[in-house]
Amino acid sequence: MRPPPTPRHPPRRSADDRPPEPFVEPAGPFDAPTVAAVLPLSTRFTLGPAVTDVQRAFLDRHGFILYTEVASEAEVDTILAEIDGIEEDLLNRGETKVFGVPVWFGLDPDGNDYLFRMGFSSVHSQYLSRFVNDARFEPIRTLIGVNARIGEREKDGVVFNRYVRASTSLRPNLAWHTDALRDVFYNWKMPGPMLNVGLHFDRIKPTDGGLHLVPGTHTQSAWSTLFSKIHFVSDGPDPKELAVETWPGDLTVHDGRMWHRVVASPETGWASLRRSMYVPYVCDAYQPKSETSATPMYMRVFDAIVRSRARSTARAAQREKDRQRRLLKGG
Repeated sequence: MRPPPTPRHPPRRSADDRPPEPFVEPAGPFDAPTVAAVLPLSTRFTLGPAVTDVQRAFLDRHGFILYTEVASEAEVDTILAEIDGIEEDLLNRGETKVFGVPVWFGLDPDGNDYLFRMGFSSVHSQYLSRFVNDARFEPIRTLIGVNARIGEREKDGVVFNRYVRASTSLRPNLAWHTDALRDVFYNWKMPGPMLNVGLHFDRIKPTDGGLHLVPGTHTQSAWSTLFSKIHFVSDGPDPKELAVETWPGDLTVHDGRMWHRVVASPETGWASLRRSMYVPYVCDAYQPKSETSATPMYMRVFDAIVRSRARSTARAAQREKDRQRRLLKGG
């Protein structure tokens, strides 16, 4: 039997640092919204064969829910190792897009090419495809909608994100935003629920940055969506925001209509590494993408910004290398 794959940067784990016990449903008859209303925002739930009434009520009330350690340690390590392999393959082939969606490469803390974001991850890996289609996620699919499907070749597919804070980093953070902006801008009304399903691969404490949400803002008005914060620019603290604490293997569901951001780690270098994977559940007409798919205009704009940042960080890294060489010669 072959040993399990080992990622280049395994998650930080400690036997003395275990997540709190998940919530246990009360016995006997009870009113689910009443129970959900008194649960702490930090409550962790267990993903079982069905989404319970309390779990639905918690999600409806706050706009998010966290399921504890849905993926095992071995699965987490294998997924991260698969992404390492995909990164190497894309770099060797010089790929800059997958199905029309840009692949974002920058430089890691050591100055090497590094994959920060890619869509359609599961298209490049049979293991990832089998994992996201595993039967354990069936309750999540039905939570999205009875006719929902996993869009491995639709939208942006399965998206993998890496965040690192370093002088050469392409993505140390992501400012406040909602996923409802486009709908509100064109229609001047809020869309229906926009549930994002994310898997988390690192131990992130509240002081470590990571995913921050403003609970309850999934029910905000169109006016508030457009004007209470400046999308992708505002990045100051919100008095009502919640830092989502995760352990490797945790799964979150959050309504994209709510304000959310990714806060940069206070650490620098590899100690700041945070990784997540978002699985698309699609209910509308089947619209698969292929190698001939065009890049959407909004993605072209973001890609130009990201690539400009990549060039700037590369120049900064080269200047630092040149400075170090001059210092060594002078010594």
